[in-house]
Amino acid sequence: MKRYAVLAGVLLLAGCASGPSLENRGAVTAPPGDSKHLTVGSAGFTESDLLAQMYALLLRQAGYRTSMLTVANRELYEPALESGQIDVVPEYAATFADWLNAKTHGADAPPVGSPDLTTTMKALRSLATPRGLTVLAPGRAVDQNAFAVTGRYARQHRLKNLSDLGASGLKVRLAAGDECVKRPYCEPGLKKTYGIDITAVDPKGVGTTQAKQAVQSGRDQMVLTTTTDATLGEFGLVLLADDKHLQNADYIVPVVNRSRAGGEGVTKALGALNAVLTTADLASMNQQVDSWRRLPEDVARAYLKEKGLLK
Repeated sequence: MKRYAVLAGVLLLAGCASGPSLENRGAVTAPPGDSKHLTVGSAGFTESDLLAQMYALLLRQAGYRTSMLTVANRELYEPALESGQIDVVPEYAATFADWLNAKTHGADAPPVGSPDLTTTMKALRSLATPRGLTVLAPGRAVDQNAFAVTGRYARQHRLKNLSDLGASGLKVRLAAGDECVKRPYCEPGLKKTYGIDITAVDPKGVGTTQAKQAVQSGRDQMVLTTTTDATLGEFGLVLLADDKHLQNADYIVPVVNRSRAGGEGVTKALGALNAVLTTADLASMNQQVDSWRRLPEDVARAYLKEKGLLK
């Protein structure tokens, strides 16, 4: 369904050495740039495609020429962003902060992403700036890990949030990725923060069809998915609120190459999206692409026109 080719990794890596990187830590002093031809990157999954298309449409309306590039691997597109092969990319605040932290300080470095957005953004910007990257303001939309049960199960046990599930004393078999058993936001966090009695983790993946079917059938009682999952209703599932904020602040943030796209024009054009885009909006657009088979570009354009952001 994508109209744009994926750039081969070897081509990306060839130009990455020209970026500022950390060997020039603290020396990124060039003024913010305002190139009139910008490359917008996507990570190759539906939501990233949608966000990239909205960024490109808003930038074109603001007078920029844009091209699109899909690179389905952060290990490739982040260096390309540093080097200026990609100028703008949608990211997730806490996840990107932890990724840059691991790249900077090593894989064993303590995570810096947290449930608090202000703390997360401060850490993210401190890691991004020495690399010649500028992290623009986050909006309201957030794509976090989330947990869902069947609507029937929620009604039967009067569950609205994860605290309710913990207080119920119910034994819960959880459909999730196999890494859930050690990730602090998953099994350990559910037990420690909410007191939920997780009896087993069924390794069916995060938000996969198989995982949702396992909960729908009653084999499992809860599934790990995301807040922008558009297909929950098809399986009769509902989210339980993360009322004690176990999950990190993975708000959507545009990240730009400072020397090419760090000027006020780009900031203003992309900032307009912050005032309107919500988590529910993203879930709806994901559904239109994944379930209704519409093109991301068409869905993005229709949304921006509906919100009065595109003529």
